[in-house]
Amino acid sequence: MRLEDLASDWDLIVIGGGITGAGVLLEAGRMGLRVLLLERNDFAWGTSSRSTKLIHGGFRYLKEGKFGLTRISVEARELLVREAPGLVERLGFLLPVYRHRGLGRRTLGAGFALYDLIARKWDHHFYDPEAFCTLSPHVNRDRLVGGFRFFDAQADDARLVLRLMAEARALGSRVQALNYVTVSRIARDASGRVSGILAADTETSVERVFKSRAVINATGVWAETLHPSPDGKCRLRPLRGSHLVFPLWVLPTCHALSFFHPADNRPVAAIPWEGALLVGTTDMDHKGDLLDEPGITPAEISYLLEGLHHAFPHQSFSPDECLASFAGIRPVLTHGESAPSSESREHAVWVHKGLVTVTGGKLTTFRRLALDALKKARPFLPSDMTGPEEGPLFQPIAPAGEGEKGLSAQAWRRLCGRYGGMAGEVIRRAAPEDLKPIPETKTLWAELPFAAGREEVRHLSDLLLRRVRIGLLTPCGGARHLDRIQHLCAPVLSWDAARWKTERSAYQDLWRRIYSVPEGR
Repeated sequence: MRLEDLASDWDLIVIGGGITGAGVLLEAGRMGLRVLLLERNDFAWGTSSRSTKLIHGGFRYLKEGKFGLTRISVEARELLVREAPGLVERLGFLLPVYRHRGLGRRTLGAGFALYDLIARKWDHHFYDPEAFCTLSPHVNRDRLVGGFRFFDAQADDARLVLRLMAEARALGSRVQALNYVTVSRIARDASGRVSGILAADTETSVERVFKSRAVINATGVWAETLHPSPDGKCRLRPLRGSHLVFPLWVLPTCHALSFFHPADNRPVAAIPWEGALLVGTTDMDHKGDLLDEPGITPAEISYLLEGLHHAFPHQSFSPDECLASFAGIRPVLTHGESAPSSESREHAVWVHKGLVTVTGGKLTTFRRLALDALKKARPFLPSDMTGPEEGPLFQPIAPAGEGEKGLSAQAWRRLCGRYGGMAGEVIRRAAPEDLKPIPETKTLWAELPFAAGREEVRHLSDLLLRRVRIGLLTPCGGARHLDRIQHLCAPVLSWDAARWKTERSAYQDLWRRIYSVPEGR
């Protein structure tokens, strides 16, 4: 779909193609609305592809007295685990406890008991030093008194955004989403009420005016560029969270390993993800231009390596071993100048004559943000609409496909989680050799042409950094696979040889500047 092919009139326009915007799109579509979503860059380009990949209940919020936020987060986590197997999966965490260092066993035990009480299941256990070291043999044993195992969940954040959008589009042509479209102006009538928007394709410069009495601003950290906070004491504070990606062999584990950083006692984690080891996150004020793609800084690299060396002193962690890095900017609301990690992850909704802004929050609670925004938008929407009502988030998927073309049950579960009802389409026309995983990843070669042809890929970076994660999981951003990737995707992308050359060069330059470690930073 092109910008010039869209209808002019909509019940609702959503600005922002991250997790919150995708949630609004799906819920609005289920309400029977004609809804259009526009994203300035690629879908999930911002924070929603750069998180720590956790769907978590927010254990640390208990310490801050945010019991309501923890309850909402735990309930959201459990819903996603139930409804999106293969995309959102339970993940065990190990947390060592030390004598006279960090939080003690009693404090942590009380917190985990309350955490499990909210989830309505006993899901943690304390191990003595010997048993804990069996589970985590590389952990620092100096003054170790034991450790806890507890459970949260993990997801591919970008694929979660794309799955929501796919579910929304399945509702029919009245639900549309376009990437690489910039909304330059909110139009208003003589009384100041929203009447529509002015939008332009960021690459072709084609402009369109779209009419709507309601606009939801779900642009996250950019929200105040469209709608400044009405409360001068509550403003957006852009906080950068950066990560390192190592091959899993540097710290073999099937559990996520959580620890408190020796410099500031912040929680940091080393997490198995997609066959690699994800280490993060930092939490610091971001002073750069929000329109520029963020990258990790040398200070953040040193901070994460210092934490790793302290937590696992007998393991080697070198920047030279890193596969990649990435950084995201969180839309955090602040009421003052607290330490970054002390800021609340709650959300806010602002309303002004048909423009509804929703910002703050976190990946896990995206549905709550979407529903709250739609409830606030209700006075500006058609009076005969239904909802919004909470119910099942994803459509159930038929079990057919397992065993087809030799696909394992685990591989089929993973495809269903990422592609929903389109999972069968991924493998239907694939050659047998393309149903094997790309080396060092869990991604099937067959996913590449499917995503390239069906998921609005404009650039090679869209494909390799967000539709699949080869750019983060393989050496040099997957450079050695580019010839095969071009061979697989050329039939479904309308790129000539010159365009392929340009895309490959641009992608490799982007990867070196933003995603490499640490040269050039």
